[in-house]
Amino acid sequence: MSELSKLKWQCRRGSKELDLVLNRYLEQHYPKTSPDERHAFKDLLKLEDPQLYALILGEQEAQDSIMKRVINNLRNL
Repeated sequence: MSELSKLKWQCRRGSKELDLVLNRYLEQHYPKTSPDERHAFKDLLKLEDPQLYALILGEQEAQDSIMKRVINNLRNL
């Protein structure tokens, strides 16, 4: 299984909204991002849905600048 296939599977979440945002990021941004941003996206996928929602909605702030960049890209989708 390819890396993108594994990530696509991990983008399947408990809500349609997260599915759409994460998959859109994976298709539109992930292929052209830096290795650091790819790592940050993979770290985001390890989070539980409520925490991921909080970050994307701005209720919680990421501490890492690279993670913030990825979250901003997710917000702009």
